[in-house]
Amino acid sequence: MNSKEPIPEDISGHSLIFYDGVCGLCNFFVKFVLANTAENSFVFASLQSDFASDRLKRHGIEAADLDTVYVQVDGGEPDSKLLWRSDAIIHILKGLKAPMPFFATILNIIPRPIRDLGYRLVAKFRYRLFGKYDTCLLPSSSEAEKFIEI
Repeated sequence: MNSKEPIPEDISGHSLIFYDGVCGLCNFFVKFVLANTAENSFVFASLQSDFASDRLKRHGIEAADLDTVYVQVDGGEPDSKLLWRSDAIIHILKGLKAPMPFFATILNIIPRPIRDLGYRLVAKFRYRLFGKYDTCLLPSSSEAEKFIEI
């Protein structure tokens, strides 16, 4: 996270996923998304990055609050729609290869307060269950162009 990479010139049309870069579960999920993306539709930034802090502040959110994943729909637009918790996960699942969109549809049937309660429980115990890294993990060279400020 010490070196700053240039922000991709055209990230419009991509969903920007803001994730906890030191969380073992979050890093597993990012790798899962990379391996199962139906189209090249996601760009990633860790919540620990200056980029995430700047973007999320525009929505009144403090990036230092690492308890959730955020998705900025159409990431090229600073004021575009922001999703979090289970809504963010559902959006991401819809952009993955089958059968993930089916699971997104099933999750979407569950009322948001119940989905978010489940999300918050997992978030509360994720470091204990999946570990925590000292620093943000670096993507492979073939995946680096999909990450902002690595």
